[in-house]
Amino acid sequence: MPTCLPTVLRRCHACASGRFGANGKFRINANHKLLDAWLLVLCAACGDTAKLTVLERMNVRSVRPELLERMQDNDPGLAAELLQDPVVQRRNRIALDWTGAWRLDTGGSEHLDHEVIDVSVRFAARIPVRPVRLIADGCGLSRAETERLLAEGKLVSAVRLNGKLSGDFTFTLKR
Repeated sequence: MPTCLPTVLRRCHACASGRFGANGKFRINANHKLLDAWLLVLCAACGDTAKLTVLERMNVRSVRPELLERMQDNDPGLAAELLQDPVVQRRNRIALDWTGAWRLDTGGSEHLDHEVIDVSVRFAARIPVRPVRLIADGCGLSRAETERLLAEGKLVSAVRLNGKLSGDFTFTLKR
């Protein structure tokens, strides 16, 4: 599950840094019946503000009232949703870095004593992580040991565990 907003990867026009921090603040500008809305992000190096376009020249009546209210309230949940939206990412030419922005909730360690462990992993948000890293953290194993179990066939899943994944999956661990 996410613990904070991810780092936005984009070049700063002031200092050429490549990292921005989102704090969930929005800016809305109205020009007659047209709205523009931006998500504000701050450069990690110089503190300069950049605007990520959310709405551009939209008629006021075509914007859902609850969306407009959430932007006016600077809702961090909305900021997280918009940062993960592929349309917003493509429009603003950004990528996200989730390093340090998520945590693993295993529900306790009593399950680690069993010979065979069947696990279902559910993501609270679409955070791209390597399943091998999740399994190592959740089962108290080193990554090398997890890779060894995978190579020996003692760690099996219907999905590829070596790449990045952001959707729910299951796996079986045999000791």
